[in-house]
Amino acid sequence: MRLTAAQATVRYLAAQRTAIDGAQLPLFAGCWAIFGHGNVAGMGEALAQAREALPTLRAHNEQAMALAAIAFAKARNRRQMMACTSSIGPGAMNMLTAAGVAHVNRLPVLLLPGDVFASRRPDPVLQQLEDFGDGTASVNDCFRPVSRYWDRITRPEQLLVALPRAIAVLTDPAVCGPVTLSLCQDVQTEAFDVPEWFLAPCVHQLRRPAPDQDELAAAAAALRHAERPLIVAGGGVLYSGAADALQEFAARHAMPVAETQAGKGALRWDHPQAAGAIGVTGSSAANALAREADAILAVGTRLQDFTTGSRALLPGGKRMIQLNIQPFDAVKHDALALVGDARCTLAAVSAALGGHGGSPAWQARASALVAEWNASVDAATAPGNAALPTDAQVIGAVNRVAGPGDVVVCAAGGLPGELHKLWRSAGPGAYHLEYGFSCMGYEIAGGLGVKLAQADREVFVMLGDGSYLMMNSELQTSVMLGRKLIVTVLDNAGFGCIDRLQRACGGEGFNNRIADVDGRARDSWVDFAAHASSLGALAEKVAGIAALEAALIRARDADRTTVLVIETDPSTGTAAGGAWWDVAVAEVSPRPGVRAAREAYMKARAARAEN
Repeated sequence: MRLTAAQATVRYLAAQRTAIDGAQLPLFAGCWAIFGHGNVAGMGEALAQAREALPTLRAHNEQAMALAAIAFAKARNRRQMMACTSSIGPGAMNMLTAAGVAHVNRLPVLLLPGDVFASRRPDPVLQQLEDFGDGTASVNDCFRPVSRYWDRITRPEQLLVALPRAIAVLTDPAVCGPVTLSLCQDVQTEAFDVPEWFLAPCVHQLRRPAPDQDELAAAAAALRHAERPLIVAGGGVLYSGAADALQEFAARHAMPVAETQAGKGALRWDHPQAAGAIGVTGSSAANALAREADAILAVGTRLQDFTTGSRALLPGGKRMIQLNIQPFDAVKHDALALVGDARCTLAAVSAALGGHGGSPAWQARASALVAEWNASVDAATAPGNAALPTDAQVIGAVNRVAGPGDVVVCAAGGLPGELHKLWRSAGPGAYHLEYGFSCMGYEIAGGLGVKLAQADREVFVMLGDGSYLMMNSELQTSVMLGRKLIVTVLDNAGFGCIDRLQRACGGEGFNNRIADVDGRARDSWVDFAAHASSLGALAEKVAGIAALEAALIRARDADRTTVLVIETDPSTGTAAGGAWWDVAVAEVSPRPGVRAAREAYMKARAARAEN
């Protein structure tokens, strides 16, 4: 079949299928596109011809469209995904941050940036970067370190090898992440003879590797000798579809379950074995259990510093078992490695353990700690009488209005820490946080991606004024596509979270709050409701928690995206829970506050070393 390289690419992507719960669906639910020179004549023409088989979605910002694609894949547990095509130069580079988000979070997205002419006939073209020492370089080489697989297509025939390699990475649960195929703009339009087999439908099944028997025996032996075992559930539990298996395992073997940001929602918040969030942003219950446990089974987690309390809370060693599909993660913290799919490996470990589990005293201890923690959550999220509500009180209001089938979306600032501690998740898929990269600006675009993936669920986006100002354009896209979001903007007039961290490190308020930059403060600040309204959303500013709850109820009944703005206290976070986080403090400073903070920091580091 005679096709251009772009047409062959689009036809190939449309032919890929995924099997989910016995049903076959398109592997690629669509392709986000912002056209410019470098992709409009090639990919643009090909997508226009295939709009029924591979729908094209238009966005306003290349980073935002890629973030929406990433959120879609996360919401679909990596079983479906999207592609993104851009022009060359700045259009392509706008997707770099999103590629970093996908890489860190192990999420699939296919990036198809336009590139310069392979023939070099018109060099240098508009927006072309010229490297004085490398004639082959373009801005798309920047995608190499943030891609799991990267290739530059300089001949149409190269697609016959590059596209199957790309799909293999995107669908592999162990190496999953962003793939970049840099498409030279002249090559996109060049035709070649495409074999029929290349465009035949192909169905992709989720690979479930079983554990090695020796690793399984060692892990089971470690757990069999434990009286105080704890499970740490990560995102891999959800991507494996192992939430039910985890619940059964935890109940059968009397093991409390703590959750990472990515793993939150693996258990309902009120499940008998649920201990809440763990780590720097964790519950007092889960963190106490982590300190007291004599064995820890980590399932599907990267064990990053927020989870481990910078290795002070979870120091590792042979009392930790790392069940992970990726060997790179399974050997972290000098743990006992248990490489395999979460769902089938949990079943194998359960069979090996038989009736063994945590002691009755351990179960009682966990229940008592959780009861104490739930009382702390009730107190933190209850409405108060202060002039400005706390983030926790706003979270309480949204949580009370959100139904069990709804989703909360967030990414950056102080909110993720408060949500991890305080949000009462109804189960898998109800809590969507991007906290691997913690990318400011993810929230609205990510909420749109979630809504595209789960159209039957209400999507509650929560973000600060800083994230709103970084990226808000996809509010208009949500209105244009008819994908309703309920957005709550917590306005503390600046970067309140980092201001608190700055002060905790002994500094003074500097360059974070708008009051530190512009003495007029609120008088010169943004009317967020008016701005959101100008993008086509329904919008209102509210004062107080009661007014917010009433507005949220109205937003549920609205027929389009609604933005609610509430001014919040910039200085207060939830004191309960949490663990140490290693944030280096200046060793030399004229400020007494910094010197005192440095002394406290060194004492904390010494205490960690003693662990």
